[in-house]
Amino acid sequence: MSRVLVLATTTGYQTRAFGEAAERLGVELVFATDRCHVIDDPWQDGAIPIRFHDEDHSVKTVLDSVRFRPIDGVLAVGDRPTVIAARVAERLGLPGHSPSAAEVARDKERTRARLRDAGLPGPWFVPSPLYADPAALVPTIDFPCVIKPVALSGSRGVMRADNAEQFLAAHARLQALMRQPDIRAEQNEAHERLLVEGFIAGREFALEGVLHHCGLTVLALFDKPDPLDGPFFEETIYVTPSALDAAAQALVTETVARAAAAIGLTHGPIHAECRVTPSTLRQAQGRPEPSRGTTGSGPAQVFVLEVAARPIGGLCARALRFEKRGRESLAEDPPISLEELLLRHALGESPEKWGRESIASGVMMIPIPHRGVFRHVEGLDEARAVAGIDDIRVTAKADQLLVPLPEGASYLGFIFARADRPADVDRALRAAHGHLRFTVDPEIPVLRYNRSHG
Repeated sequence: MSRVLVLATTTGYQTRAFGEAAERLGVELVFATDRCHVIDDPWQDGAIPIRFHDEDHSVKTVLDSVRFRPIDGVLAVGDRPTVIAARVAERLGLPGHSPSAAEVARDKERTRARLRDAGLPGPWFVPSPLYADPAALVPTIDFPCVIKPVALSGSRGVMRADNAEQFLAAHARLQALMRQPDIRAEQNEAHERLLVEGFIAGREFALEGVLHHCGLTVLALFDKPDPLDGPFFEETIYVTPSALDAAAQALVTETVARAAAAIGLTHGPIHAECRVTPSTLRQAQGRPEPSRGTTGSGPAQVFVLEVAARPIGGLCARALRFEKRGRESLAEDPPISLEELLLRHALGESPEKWGRESIASGVMMIPIPHRGVFRHVEGLDEARAVAGIDDIRVTAKADQLLVPLPEGASYLGFIFARADRPADVDRALRAAHGHLRFTVDPEIPVLRYNRSHG
């Protein structure tokens, strides 16, 4: 039986999906997760306990644990274990992204520098220590700009500022966020830095792909139909196939492939975020051209925001299914999940054997309306009855404190849809969301008793 090592967080949504895919393939999974090494296998999955902040120790622990059970492939789920996974794969002589490339992909500042040096379109950017005087940064930047942490996932901590006053407020807010216990617990030196860069006007897209010995196979190109112009950048809806014309899609693919090569990524899953910006878009939206220039000439440009050395996160992968090319019947070759495709690739199979299903699909990451304590949700039956809706998963738990972006790091849940056309998927997701009614109570303040006042 083949064995695949999967490095993931203990609470990762995808771990169960990988287990289901492995069972179907007859593959044994060996998990390595950031769990407490003192507790005796609390999830009963035999996972190797590692510590993401101590990469040397984690690599040694994994290698010692698999010494007598050969590993045939390695996968990382989420940003934090990507470097450990790359180092383990390298030590085991298995194909994968190099450790140095995984390190760059996990760091937004280093990614920006690599893309700039490769001559790829990009915004101006100014790195800074987190606790540097923000007033001293103001003369060095143009507006509008974006301020962001260099090593948090998704859009957490990412804020837009249109003037100096907004920038100073966003800077203070980012400093406060980076002092949160969950972030400090990561013990990541990168959290002591931030990045300021030019705001890029345009539509945002996500590319899900697999690099197979340096060659890029595009698994899906997602449209993000909601405008992401700030002040925060909360993603909500992903829909595929993209409505971009063939030439623009080819340009996105080419640019992402160049970006991955510039970072040094060569073999394994990637998830890229980018913006497509027509050269006339800034004038059409009434936005002045930044003095340092970011758009260039031509009908469109693709600005790669990041290329992560891992697959799409959370439950979003459930929006993707793949069919075997040249199949004779669905009965003989039923569609497979993204997790199964990635396991097959980790074991040496080329991803070119598979293509995304012909029907349109999408997912809504249900946004958190405001900070507070989640109580319950109503309207699920009506939402599930909307034509095109596949499934709805409410992942928030009763009595959980909900924190929206830019401080938050989660969603209320996920809505999945499939339909003949992308526009129908979009409408189904929005209609289903319209039926959901979430009760979120105000957070109860904690009062401190002062003994000196009796």
